[in-house]
Amino acid sequence: MAVMLFSCSNPDALVQAMGSDDTLSGIIADSVVFYRSDSGMVSIELRTPRMVRMETEDEIMEFPLGFDVYMYDKQQKKTELHADYGKSYGKTGLIEAQGNVVVKNFGSDETMYSDKLFWYQNLKMLYTRSHVKIVTPDKQIEADSLVAKEDFSEYTMYSGSALLDIDEEE
Repeated sequence: MAVMLFSCSNPDALVQAMGSDDTLSGIIADSVVFYRSDSGMVSIELRTPRMVRMETEDEIMEFPLGFDVYMYDKQQKKTELHADYGKSYGKTGLIEAQGNVVVKNFGSDETMYSDKLFWYQNLKMLYTRSHVKIVTPDKQIEADSLVAKEDFSEYTMYSGSALLDIDEEE
């Protein structure tokens, strides 16, 4: 009986300690799959081996082991975004991708490579000021920066160069 009373000596202090900001500063989740839908159709699928959600005013989520995002349009054409590291700023809708960033558009058969990329979800735009390379079946373009639509259907590259396949008969 004495042991039981001792173990329950101050439950109020224990409850307060468990609820303090110091002990609940974030959430870590492994093997995360997140879906966003629009009108009953999946528009975005995010997969990550680890997600760390920080309890901050900016609603920051970090993907320290990388992530893969699959974006679908109304015709279910897919664009993929891969990075070794990522950070999402929930209030602004910005996702920062770093390390071996690859964007593939399966509709146009184009692939973009960079070391860093910003994805503005609210604007449906991609942006980088890092070296970027786009490879298609008939050309390779490299530049110092890029602004593109989220589905990679349109893009503008700055300070670039290109290698093109030219048909000699034309």
